[in-house]
Amino acid sequence: MKTTKEDVDIYRDTAVRYLGYANEVGEAFRPIVPKSVVWLSYIVSSGYVVADTIHKGFNEYNKDATPSGTKNALFTMSDTLLWQSFASVILPGFTINRICAAVQYLQHKSNNVALKNRWISTIVGLTSIPFIIHPIDNMVEEAMNVTYRKWIGYHPKLPPTEDR
Repeated sequence: MKTTKEDVDIYRDTAVRYLGYANEVGEAFRPIVPKSVVWLSYIVSSGYVVADTIHKGFNEYNKDATPSGTKNALFTMSDTLLWQSFASVILPGFTINRICAAVQYLQHKSNNVALKNRWISTIVGLTSIPFIIHPIDNMVEEAMNVTYRKWIGYHPKLPPTEDR
């Protein structure tokens, strides 16, 4: 539980974080809204990612404005940008898109007229969102730990070292 104002990360601990899910909602609604609405949902999610990236970088830089601190701020920003891009936009959007496409495929193959309702894939997509979030977050976290973070020798949850 966050107790002080400094402990609250508005991009992770408040309702602002739901902006990162906009593209998932857009993908769920893809069968019933114009494509421009889906693209707008990606713009909202991408804006969230960029805002969080800048926020994390400024916070890190404000801790230490030395060249080492600047380097850590850049590492933090690159880490946040990659993590958020994959965990908030790319993988969830793709996953919901494929879930909805699978439902639509099954609907197309079905002879049951009641199952042909175009809202069914949207409802399935929307209800899938809470179930995919944590597995995708964990997968991206682990993938970054064994790739990018290992390659650059930086992990945002560990204290910085002088050899970076």
